[in-house]
Amino acid sequence: MNNESINIIKSSGEKVRFSLDKLRSSLKNTGADKETIDGIIDNVRDELYQGISTKEIYNRAFALLKKKKSYFASKYKLKKAIYELGPTGFPFERFISELLKYSGYKTEVGQILQGKCVKHEIDVLAHKKNKTTIIECKYHSEQGLNCNVKIPLYINSRYQDVKSFWNANLKNGTLLDQGWVVTNTRFTEDALLYGKCCGLYLLSWDYPKNDALKDRIDRLGLYPITVSTLLSKREKQFLLSRDVVMCRQLLHDKFYLDHLGISESRKNKILNEIAQLCPNTNH
Repeated sequence: MNNESINIIKSSGEKVRFSLDKLRSSLKNTGADKETIDGIIDNVRDELYQGISTKEIYNRAFALLKKKKSYFASKYKLKKAIYELGPTGFPFERFISELLKYSGYKTEVGQILQGKCVKHEIDVLAHKKNKTTIIECKYHSEQGLNCNVKIPLYINSRYQDVKSFWNANLKNGTLLDQGWVVTNTRFTEDALLYGKCCGLYLLSWDYPKNDALKDRIDRLGLYPITVSTLLSKREKQFLLSRDVVMCRQLLHDKFYLDHLGISESRKNKILNEIAQLCPNTNH
């Protein structure tokens, strides 16, 4: 059977044609060499069948990458790692805040701001030069749940309320000039159209093209702690509860691994995996 004629089932339940190019591209993003990628593709190709789920394909490729090098597997599991930030959206808000810090913003999380009509709790407030941005995070802890048009509609009305009050108050010292909606899943077509029309900046897992969440994370080397293939679920939860959401934070706060009672040899393996994910970090 021709691989290109095989239908696979996405997490949303949608049927799509299997694409060898998409698989190759996601493996390339891990930094794995051509020989490794070709070997994995040959393996996955042999195991394809009509109606296979994207999850099964992912699990197979992940296991093969982990066998080769754990940090390749870590980069490959980035999307899943974002879902592992937890059932509440709070670690995701902290993650977005950290991501913006590394892009030159000063950030605050969970601020209550007065609007012209009512008060609003804002997920992330970001300042750069003399401008301020409010960012609302829409986090989903499972795949297949997209943000429909109601989300940007609702957030735009909150943004306009806060903006009217903020910009009339000279004490703030900055101009509130942009509202963002950030999600770890995707926006529907209508949500994107509305965002474009009303001037909200929308950032999702794969939008805008080449500057989406996944692109920013890879470009800046800012991986969430949950990408680690060597830390257990309990250990990751402990670190998240201490506000360690980024791999590079752990490189500076290694003492947390001692708190967890991790042996010296395992600690070195974990830190080595993380150092390979964050090559531009001084530690």
